[in-house]
Amino acid sequence: MKKMLIDKQILEAQEEIVSIRRKIHQLPELMFDTIKTSKLVADKLRFFGVDEVVEGVGRTGVIGKIKGNKNTRNKVIALRADMDALPITEKTNLPYSSKVEGVMHACGHDGHTAMLLGAAKYLSKNRDFDGEIVLIFQPAEEGGGGGKEMVETGFLDKFGVQEVYGMHNWPGLSKGSFAIKSGKFFAAADFFTINVEGKGGHAANPHSAIDTTLVASQIVSSIQTIAARNADPLKSIVVSVCSFMTDTDAHNVIPGTVTLKGTVRTMEDDIRDLAEKNLSLICENTARAFGASATVDYKRGYPVMTNSEKETMIAKEIGYSVTGNETIDVPPVMGAEDFSFMLNERPGAYILIGNGDTAPVHNPNYNFDDDIISIGVAYWTQLTKSRLRTT
Repeated sequence: MKKMLIDKQILEAQEEIVSIRRKIHQLPELMFDTIKTSKLVADKLRFFGVDEVVEGVGRTGVIGKIKGNKNTRNKVIALRADMDALPITEKTNLPYSSKVEGVMHACGHDGHTAMLLGAAKYLSKNRDFDGEIVLIFQPAEEGGGGGKEMVETGFLDKFGVQEVYGMHNWPGLSKGSFAIKSGKFFAAADFFTINVEGKGGHAANPHSAIDTTLVASQIVSSIQTIAARNADPLKSIVVSVCSFMTDTDAHNVIPGTVTLKGTVRTMEDDIRDLAEKNLSLICENTARAFGASATVDYKRGYPVMTNSEKETMIAKEIGYSVTGNETIDVPPVMGAEDFSFMLNERPGAYILIGNGDTAPVHNPNYNFDDDIISIGVAYWTQLTKSRLRTT
């Protein structure tokens, strides 16, 4: 496929779309509380001339539909962007930094939303395609399962969606380039809370207490044997304890309770099952060996996100058509993505767009690079024209 120059209309809209992105960035919202963001999205879709706008899908999700000049094949594809932010205090000192204390767009969802709005603007004016486009603006990707809630509304069936596509910016990948993987791409992510109960006491008299900090520390080390000694070494698994909390912050008190929180990330169903089973066994028996007790609350989160082979090849070709460079094949990612719920229902592909040499996502110094907005918009528009060709 030959390189396609980015359409002049897309380039001319760059300043407008950047302005939208920065407005969203200044007013970040968490999880399903994307009230202002969802309203902005719905208002812009109507202003751009989108045929149908539906609000409140999966609580605060927004759906837009654009009809092509032809619809002889009844072909419908969906394009998805996430809208929610993270509970992080921004440190970029940019003129458009977050105005909400303790909340920022540290994963680029403001950029994803803006790029899809840019595509909506262009495609509403340029309907030389055969079929319909469904634009999905999703809340609560950051741990809330907004994709699952939207899917459970039945919107994919209602709008007749046959294929679904997603995109995410990627720091460390050269600016404006594309990368993808066919098959299992992002890991399943589960969450655990471990409560360790012992006997509190004075730090000078440890023999009179059952030291939960010691027990919990042993548990933190011991559960790493799930990956090191229980799981097939050729299968991916990451067990991470990310929070260690006691019921006291005194220097001289042995706490009676410790709570651990963390995640388990896997690519295979059998390893996921093994991790859940062995985590409980290790915690309970380790605590018992020290005269303490431990209970485990294990919750399954996002499933593995799997790109279908045909749609991955299509996405790779579109990436090349926009940039003139080959779309990079990348290894699996142990992060999780709730776009997995949509890909479990329909064939499709999730692609990465390079954000350049920036701070990583989920970092207080992260910032979405506005220079890639036109490239992302061009990807969406060329993907639409490719999948909904008029001839």
